[in-house]
Amino acid sequence: MFMPSLLSDYSLSLLLQVLNPFYIFQLFSVILWSADEYYYYAVAIVFMSVISIATSLYTIKKQYVMLHDMVAAHSIVRVSVCRANNIEEILSTDLVPGDVMVIPSNGTIMPCDAVLVSGTCIVNESMLTGESVPVTKTNLPNPLPGESGDEADNPYSTEDHKRHTLFCGTNVIQTRFYTGELVKAVVVRTGFSTAKGQLVRSILYPKPTDFKLYRDAYLFLLCLVAVAGIGFVYSIVLSVLNKVPAKTIIIESFDIITITVPPALPAAMTAGIVYAQRRLKRIGIFCISPQRINICGQINLVCFDKTGTLTEDGLDLWGVQRVENGSFLLSEENAYKENLVKSQFVACMATCHSLTKIEGQLSGDPLDLKMFEATGWVSFSMSTHELKVVEEERWKSYEIGIVRQFPFSSALQRMSVVSRLLGEKRMNAYTKGAPEVVASLCKKETVPENFAEVLEGYTKQGFRVIALAHRRLESKLTWDHIETNMEFLGLIIMQNKLKAETPGVLQDLSQANIRTVMVTGDNMLTAISVARDCGMIPPQDTVIIADALPPHDGHAEVNISLEDVCHVDEPKSQELYHFAMNGKSFAVIAEHFPDMLQKLVLHGTVFARMAPDQKTQLIEALQGVDYFVGMCGDGANDCGALKRAHGGISLSELEASVASPFTSRTPNISCVPSLVREGRAALITSFCVFKFMALYSIIQYISVTLLYSILSNLGDFQFLFIDVAIILLIVFTSNLNPAWKELVSRRPPSGLISGPLLFSVLTQILICLGFQTITFLWVRQHACNVSSHINISDHNETEIDDHNIKNYENTSLFYVSSFQYLIVAIVFSKGKPFRQPSYKNCKKLALCWPAWSSITAPLPSFLDGCPCIHTLLSRHCR
Repeated sequence: MFMPSLLSDYSLSLLLQVLNPFYIFQLFSVILWSADEYYYYAVAIVFMSVISIATSLYTIKKQYVMLHDMVAAHSIVRVSVCRANNIEEILSTDLVPGDVMVIPSNGTIMPCDAVLVSGTCIVNESMLTGESVPVTKTNLPNPLPGESGDEADNPYSTEDHKRHTLFCGTNVIQTRFYTGELVKAVVVRTGFSTAKGQLVRSILYPKPTDFKLYRDAYLFLLCLVAVAGIGFVYSIVLSVLNKVPAKTIIIESFDIITITVPPALPAAMTAGIVYAQRRLKRIGIFCISPQRINICGQINLVCFDKTGTLTEDGLDLWGVQRVENGSFLLSEENAYKENLVKSQFVACMATCHSLTKIEGQLSGDPLDLKMFEATGWVSFSMSTHELKVVEEERWKSYEIGIVRQFPFSSALQRMSVVSRLLGEKRMNAYTKGAPEVVASLCKKETVPENFAEVLEGYTKQGFRVIALAHRRLESKLTWDHIETNMEFLGLIIMQNKLKAETPGVLQDLSQANIRTVMVTGDNMLTAISVARDCGMIPPQDTVIIADALPPHDGHAEVNISLEDVCHVDEPKSQELYHFAMNGKSFAVIAEHFPDMLQKLVLHGTVFARMAPDQKTQLIEALQGVDYFVGMCGDGANDCGALKRAHGGISLSELEASVASPFTSRTPNISCVPSLVREGRAALITSFCVFKFMALYSIIQYISVTLLYSILSNLGDFQFLFIDVAIILLIVFTSNLNPAWKELVSRRPPSGLISGPLLFSVLTQILICLGFQTITFLWVRQHACNVSSHINISDHNETEIDDHNIKNYENTSLFYVSSFQYLIVAIVFSKGKPFRQPSYKNCKKLALCWPAWSSITAPLPSFLDGCPCIHTLLSRHCR
């Protein structure tokens, strides 16, 4: 199992955090400062590092706790297995592939992946799929010798035999067995090899996400290291020329490196992420991957699932359209009519579903529930497999028994049942599924000639259409011939309404130049209709369906047909077009024409009939053409795409949301603009903090380099005052600026290495260098004239100044550099249009006022720079 691994990984995370290059550099700096008796500053850096590491580990621990809770329910449980013709109880940790596990009648949580070999199970797979809809699992077929069929000829495969497989972590609600047999399943995978184990592993070890900001940050730090190298050589040469002791040379030379590369940078960057995470939590968005917040600020494309995300979860029955004698009748609102009670159409609606009764309540697919309720059948008994209508004077009791059920298969796009009317010997087969698939199984004379036109009319209006079919079975018939030569019964039309917030949110994203894409498992034309209704595709734009066919007869030729499905009655004001394709075409193009796929995804807006792994491939294809991709889904088959996207946000709080970096408590897409706004604010804050910390290091580097020329340096309390009372105060309060109230079309820069940014940084460096150099030379020139007039007895003769800190140059540069820190903080405090300006940050103004006051007024007596600059100025003015 994988429980012990979670605990060991937490200790490993602690070790990796401590061995981070930044913290190793901080340890080196602390040792160096301690050797030079800079104890106060060393203690402050140690304190900040501990807080930074603790914050990061707290976030990691929270994620581990979530994972622990997710796997703890089935990590160590007692299970019954058949060994040596005996049933014995063992711990789930002792299960191995090949064990025959007995599934208890009252249900259980699966501790492994197993394939059913006898009986039937009702399973809740919400942990894996995000859908809390019970699914029926049937036993793996065991064909007799001489029988053939698709399942009989193919070896067992998890993908091909999903409807027979019980996955690890899923909840078995009920079991059904016949003739006293036990429900048994053969163990096929355990631990990290299981479906849930792979999910946990992908969360523990996610695929790294590359971001230009972090790459440029390392390059920028290398530049600072190069500058530090120049100062290192300068310090050694200067100290040797002045015959400074070797110990002092070593300490001061390495000290200038610790000044140039800011040791407090990790704490400053961590603080910004923590503040952003708290702001997201206040608006109902929870984050388990804080580093993704900055990346969300660069998102310029968002993929949306359709059902449950853009539209409501539930489906409403809009109407039915029956077929008689090969022709469509007029559409009807429902099938709850006396003359239809005994019709094959209503019998198919009442039997062809996967509903189950759990604790007296019907449970199952919402579509099946709506369809069953529309029949007027009110009694449902799974124990006897009977369906009954309400007993009334004008109707007689009517019972149908379900003999065999073939659950819905996404690969086949249909489901079937075999039933028998009470009192009759012959059986009936009913099929329900995608209209095109069901029509292909029916006799041609029973399918109306205008079938395609009627179906297209409904799908273009955004309806979800289900087709029904029936066949009277002969006494001797093999299972694989049941779904042939069927009679087409008609259509069920379901309506899926848009969520009220959807059009407005998509319009806001469009105005912010953020492209939107729909990726769904639904019908192509239905998806296009919903895309038009919600504004994802403007009315005047053209939609082109790209259809690719797989190669035949060994020839790798793929034909792509383009079909214009734009509304011809609407004028085209702009020459814009959108590609739409289904999952089969996507797979063919991805395999045979990868270059064409890149062109299609650049203009693709609707991707229908997409399997879960194809959604992930689409995300990777979009990232391959330099998009920063967001993904929003309700957890239904979206786990892979949510994990792979730069910013995946789940609208479901089910266990599948553990795979998503962000989870929203708001069950609509209004959380997407909020996440992008907060991401942009966090990203621009990171830029401002990084630039400020870089300038702070350069300013202090200039001060120390100038003071080294007279064998002086800043004092320990001066370093402490600058770093704690000024720098950290500014950094932590700068992170308090909230996000701007609306999305704008501009995006923050993605990297530090850009012309405007480098120009601003270099300009500030030159200005600071100029002011400090002028101040130092001016004070240096006049200090000699004043020193002879100063009475030495004015100072405490008992004080020892080994480091030559108490001098005019020190005090002057300290004052000037302190003002430069505050000025640079104002210059780099960028506000609109990504975050609120600093003058609205009341906490920052309140907390920074003491720093301004302490610099403007005479410094406290605890500072080491003893001679006051006012003395020098007053004597010079005379």
